[in-house]
Amino acid sequence: MTMDPIAHTTTGPVEGRVKEGVLLFAGIPYAAPPVGPLRFAAPQPHPAWTDALPAQRFGNAAPQPAGSGMTSSPPRRMGEDCLTLNVTTPALDDAGRPVLVWIHGGGFRTGQGAIPWYNGTSFATRGDIVTVSINYRLGALGFANLSFLGDETADTGAAGILDQIAALEWVRDNIRAFGGDPARVTVAGESAGAMSVGILLGSPGAKGLFQRAIAQSGAAHHVLRRETGQAVGRKLALALGADSLEALRDLPAERILEAQNRVEAELSGSSERGATDIAGAAGMPFQPSFGCAALPEAPLEAVRKGMASDVPLLIGTNAHESTLWHQGETDARRLEKIAGRYLPEAAAALDAYRLDHPAGSPFDILIALTTDHMFRIPALRLAEAHTATGGRSWNYLFSWKSRAFGGRMGATHALEIPFIFNNLERMGVDAFIGEGPLPQALASEMHDSWIAFIRDGSPETSARAWPNFDPDRRAAMEFGDEIGVRDDPFPNSRRVWDGVR
Repeated sequence: MTMDPIAHTTTGPVEGRVKEGVLLFAGIPYAAPPVGPLRFAAPQPHPAWTDALPAQRFGNAAPQPAGSGMTSSPPRRMGEDCLTLNVTTPALDDAGRPVLVWIHGGGFRTGQGAIPWYNGTSFATRGDIVTVSINYRLGALGFANLSFLGDETADTGAAGILDQIAALEWVRDNIRAFGGDPARVTVAGESAGAMSVGILLGSPGAKGLFQRAIAQSGAAHHVLRRETGQAVGRKLALALGADSLEALRDLPAERILEAQNRVEAELSGSSERGATDIAGAAGMPFQPSFGCAALPEAPLEAVRKGMASDVPLLIGTNAHESTLWHQGETDARRLEKIAGRYLPEAAAALDAYRLDHPAGSPFDILIALTTDHMFRIPALRLAEAHTATGGRSWNYLFSWKSRAFGGRMGATHALEIPFIFNNLERMGVDAFIGEGPLPQALASEMHDSWIAFIRDGSPETSARAWPNFDPDRRAAMEFGDEIGVRDDPFPNSRRVWDGVR
């Protein structure tokens, strides 16, 4: 009779299970449940236990609105007792394997570490890598800035980031028990997970907790100034009719989610401006804010000062990210109106986009423009800032087009995830990539590049040379129907963002 594996952590033993030939430990608590007096507080140590804790079932997802897009798994359990992580490892030994810590996306408001797309089995079997996926507080419970209520709430706008740091501290203190090496940790994520990676690169509290970083479709720009975060937090408190921290802690989580939804709806498309520039929070009002001990300054500025210069960075975007949100036809008049929201000289900017996309329809140009605004330009600016201080960076462009929905999605947001995890046959992936032969060769090569980076700090493999990013050549590895280095993709449209914040 085969016994279930038991690993010994600093807080007590945990009992996992064998799954698909590797070991899975699910739902391990890395911090105390952030409930009652710990709601909105920085994460606290979890009490120790003596008997083996069952770690065979994924923990609660953080409370969140219903639905989380194409990567949704079956109906989840949700609850504020959500500060757990999952470990997939080849073996419990002293091999000192490299470690991948994955931070899920979802706009800082949805998602969980248990999504099948994030299954780390292939990293274990093909790369001899330990994979850790985490949950962290989301939405208002994780990022409402309540610092206007007093000193006790000073770091509330970054509580979810403090959760991520606590998870990385758990990895530092415990991963040897799972066959991993705490000195070979790569932190990675997609979308809000990649934005979290960018933030962690600029966070003093995360310094030294990871040695490599991967940011997929996200960078270091999506943070709010303290004053903007406070303005959003005041709107939340007003919507809840609560004027103290104690009152906010007494409310059911469902009430807070309902108020979060109302604030998001109110701010969507807001033109309200003033000293707090709350319109800047319209797209994602409950995102991290800086100006506190946890995040003293904007993370991009910290990177520009060299905080992360010793951390190799792999960063990139998909060619058509924003098709996940923009559908339907667009005419030239609407396109120019949208361009005017982002760029001071809209007509000239659109001319530059047409040079880079000469066969593009107004809809194609809209997707290129909005993809640049949200993803590509922030990623390039992070790579530029990192490289300027001596950091090593590698850039990629994922351009393989989904066959689903008549091909209209193109290389949309999140499409690269099952490729880099080598999970094309996991639940839900087929609906996203569409009918036809599996693009396994592309997945294998991307997966191998990520394995190489996690193991050695460079994505180069024996099959593919991959030059560093630099501000002159701007080399990017394109992963599409063909794979190869492309220098300075779409240079004309890139330049129209120079000097635009």
